[in-house]
Amino acid sequence: MSLDAGAAAVTFGRGGDEPYHHALSTGGPLHLFEHGSAAGASTTPQRVPVHRFLAGADRTERRLLASTRGSVLDVGCGPGRMVAEARRRGRDALGVDVSPTSVRLAADRGIPVHLGSVFGPLPAEGSWDVLLLLDGNVGIGGDPSTLLHRCRDVASPAGLLVIETSPERGRLARYTAQVSTADGRPSDPFPWAEVGADALVSPARDAGWHRLREVRRRRRTFVVLGVGVRS
Repeated sequence: MSLDAGAAAVTFGRGGDEPYHHALSTGGPLHLFEHGSAAGASTTPQRVPVHRFLAGADRTERRLLASTRGSVLDVGCGPGRMVAEARRRGRDALGVDVSPTSVRLAADRGIPVHLGSVFGPLPAEGSWDVLLLLDGNVGIGGDPSTLLHRCRDVASPAGLLVIETSPERGRLARYTAQVSTADGRPSDPFPWAEVGADALVSPARDAGWHRLREVRRRRRTFVVLGVGVRS
């Protein structure tokens, strides 16, 4: 996948009735479901934690960030809670997000967020010490392998990648998704994926990452990867 092709594919919650914009503006709720299943009920919609996006970094996230060093790039950062926390600690930090509403909310608080896709050109590529893929953002673009390769290119030679994984350890699913508000206003379809901690091993290794540790807190699982040797 070229950078331009990847950038065109990343449109989380955009289009249609713009439910992601609405949820960010009002505090939610928002649900994610497989395209075509909203009125078929074969796939249970997942609640998107918009309240978390709009809040500050929680205790688990603060501890996770404190266990790393150096500059931080938060991929799919939303309104920028992790960027704000990193900068509060005196670290260079930037968010990247495709949502204009997220970028505006961040800018209103003085948080630097780049409007665009991780698959497009990014500031300081190849120099970021810590990359974050929280809140299920390993699903961005619908192809975890491609995303992990891209993160490897963006990271510094000794970089870390922190991924929040699916609660189902063996889950590896790629599908076309939509999000909708509580009253059923949907977005346009977009590619998405879910990856559990065990299923992450192979695509991470193929992209030049190796597992360093795993952190579990309050039903959330985070996998910390380090730069390995490219195959």
